[in-house]
Amino acid sequence: MGHADKTEPFPERKESIEARTSKVHLGDFAKLPGDFSWYAELRKMIPNILRGRDLEHLSEAIASARRESRPVIWMMGAHVVKCGLGGLVCHLVRKGIITGVATNGAGAIHDLEIAMWGKTSEDVGEGLKTGMFGTTLETARFFNGTASACLEAEMGLGRGLGKALVDQRAPNLEVSVLAAASLAGIPATVHVAIGTDVVHEHDDADGKAIGYASMQDFRTFTSMIMSLRGGVVLNIGSAVIMPEVFLKALAIARNKGADLGKFTTANFDMFALYRPLTNVVERPRLIGATTYNFVGNHEITLPVLIASVLSRV
Repeated sequence: MGHADKTEPFPERKESIEARTSKVHLGDFAKLPGDFSWYAELRKMIPNILRGRDLEHLSEAIASARRESRPVIWMMGAHVVKCGLGGLVCHLVRKGIITGVATNGAGAIHDLEIAMWGKTSEDVGEGLKTGMFGTTLETARFFNGTASACLEAEMGLGRGLGKALVDQRAPNLEVSVLAAASLAGIPATVHVAIGTDVVHEHDDADGKAIGYASMQDFRTFTSMIMSLRGGVVLNIGSAVIMPEVFLKALAIARNKGADLGKFTTANFDMFALYRPLTNVVERPRLIGATTYNFVGNHEITLPVLIASVLSRV
């Protein structure tokens, strides 16, 4: 039986990222201060009540985990990069605080665009009007080409993208989370849902390659969760993909009898959403985890969390 619709699902017109209007630019990203000794004074202004108390407990859990060589796994959605926080996350990687990074396809796309071209986040509404949304040539060529290379090298997508950015000496390497993970030698995983990312619109998108590389990353991520005992998992702004990936990896760890012991999870998002609350906060609590939930804009909450952690280590 043939397909009823013979139309090729690829854009006929494409545009260069240099010509594309982008809403986020590297110059607006968060900058690092010289040190974090000032946080002790700021801490006095945060009440030891409700989320203020939770923030202190979570920060200490992260610092304690690293003092005891326990893992800290940073799961994030694309909005973390779009909010200009990539450089701060990279600093946590370089300082050895984050031991594993996981994101979705969009997170990887924004990360590589900032690293390569210093801008990201196209105007979706305008792009739909003109028919050019998702047609950026260079982004698709980089992402899809790397996925194909990952298939040939039997490599995960996160590792492949980080390595490609380092090998190509991306102009803004210092703010790429995937590149930072590659340089630090820690796992970085990218979890893709086919059809959800702009690079899938292009004719060089190979479902076999993307699926293989992302499946390798799921196995890598599951290995991280298997070794979670005494560690911390944070979900920053991923509404669906990472909470679901985490739940399945946690289920496998439980099925295989991994000794998870006491671990901590925390969810940070701009809204209270079902999957992060259920899979990252409520369900882990049922098996003995200490869990936290924070609602607020990432560009405000994450700098405070990061400063709090760095002031301890």
